[in-house]
Amino acid sequence: MVSEHKTADVSFESLLRIFTVPEGPDSTLTKIDEELSRNLNKFLREHIVAEEKPLREIEKDFSNAAIPEQPEFVSDHTQHLLDTLVSHSVHTSAPSFIGHMTSALPYFLMPLSKIMIALNQNLVKIETSKAFTPLERQVLGMLHRLIYHRDDAFYSQWMHSANHSLGAFCSGGTIANITALWVARNNALRATGDFKGVEKEGLFKAMKHYGYEGLAVLVSERGHYSLKKAADVLGIGQEGLVAIKTGSDNRICPKALKQKITELKAQNIKPFAVIGVAGTTETGSIDPLEEMAQICAEEDCHFHIDAAWGGATLMSNNYRHLLQGVELADSVTIDAHKQLYIPMGAGMVLFKNPDAMKSIEHHAQYILRKGSKDLGSHTLEGSRSGMAMLVYAAMHIISRPGYELLIDQSIEKAKYFASLITQQDDFELVSEPELCLLTYRYIPAHVRQSLEQANAKQKAELNELLNDLTKFIQKRQRETGKSFVSRTRLNPNQWDRLNTIVFRVVLANPLTGRDILSTVLEEQREIAQTAPNLMARIEKLVKQINA
Repeated sequence: MVSEHKTADVSFESLLRIFTVPEGPDSTLTKIDEELSRNLNKFLREHIVAEEKPLREIEKDFSNAAIPEQPEFVSDHTQHLLDTLVSHSVHTSAPSFIGHMTSALPYFLMPLSKIMIALNQNLVKIETSKAFTPLERQVLGMLHRLIYHRDDAFYSQWMHSANHSLGAFCSGGTIANITALWVARNNALRATGDFKGVEKEGLFKAMKHYGYEGLAVLVSERGHYSLKKAADVLGIGQEGLVAIKTGSDNRICPKALKQKITELKAQNIKPFAVIGVAGTTETGSIDPLEEMAQICAEEDCHFHIDAAWGGATLMSNNYRHLLQGVELADSVTIDAHKQLYIPMGAGMVLFKNPDAMKSIEHHAQYILRKGSKDLGSHTLEGSRSGMAMLVYAAMHIISRPGYELLIDQSIEKAKYFASLITQQDDFELVSEPELCLLTYRYIPAHVRQSLEQANAKQKAELNELLNDLTKFIQKRQRETGKSFVSRTRLNPNQWDRLNTIVFRVVLANPLTGRDILSTVLEEQREIAQTAPNLMARIEKLVKQINA
């Protein structure tokens, strides 16, 4: 008998329900299990304190390094966790927590996570993941198709091929980026003649064989910090990660990229990979991917796109065009635990060519034998959980049109907030949102006017005072616990590229309403008035500038 699947209507209101109150009977397990299964946000509101406890105080709860000699009852230990851990955890799902790339999660992931944990599958080898292995391959195929738009015949041939891989699940974007550059490095230093390849003979012999003086990876100055780790791990050194300047829009300058590649080649340094960023961590900017792809094709460089943040935008037919050119990449990183609303620990790297990952293929006699469909033969990590199941479930329950609604509302909310900021005479929008991430700072109108009139020395001094004020407001707002924004340091052109500390806001949480955004600004405005000494120093310098 064929089971029938009911199709749910897709509307933003229906999507909001899956982020709040689930249907179905209450669980009868432990208190945490019961509350989490019923309503995560309600549980967190009740058990996470509004006033942030200092870290040094929390550390006292976890100061005993001795392993207990006596067991505890589950109920007693659960209460202990509520009192010491849960009550002081960061309320990342709160609608007013808009400072980082975290959000409320769909409620259905919690009971599904119990299934995943209970089954305890290990995705490194098919002997411990008989059904999960083909499921993970399918999920990789679904994301691959989202990026590259290949036809059914392509996926019928390659998705479940034992000798090929369309990508790899990873614990996050860091490992995904390392994997992409690992593949690029090994393909650039592949076996030729008597040389067995860098994976066999090592980097020193590879460089000697090819006659290179060095290796380089090029990325914009807004590239993620994980790329420095990749350069370190892959043996090219952090100096081998070459930063390319960005324009006023925080996107890489293609002309500067082309020029730097030419300079490196003249120094006999092999630029084996170029990284385009689709959603920078600091400003949410998207590099000119098509132009970068063309340069990489001309210069024989592996073109990797770090779309850990912005990759989910491909789900939206209305905003997919922002990532025009992503289909030209040799590899792409996407984090499902960002805008695909999956719990932490779900990154992916996808490769255009099903043969690409053969350059990092590993086998062993007891597992990962040649010809098997073991996923571990193409992954940096060994033992891994079945996180693909949660991505698979979310893509079916939310669906692509559902994700489109989530993506669209987040981008439109960011546009609204940017407009709201520009309407205030005491706030400055520093970076316009391309996706749902923007930056701004508090600066009263008369102070901004003085900053424009100041000479270079005065401008630098006043800017540093404003930096101190931004840090004060951000820290005090976090400690108060009503709302949270993060901060970062940029070099905006409008202020002569001075180091400028700004508020950073990420509006991915569908529960975040417009009323909250107005409240965030009002709270920051009020906090600024609680720093009389700092404000007095700013006013004193303003008078000197205007004298």
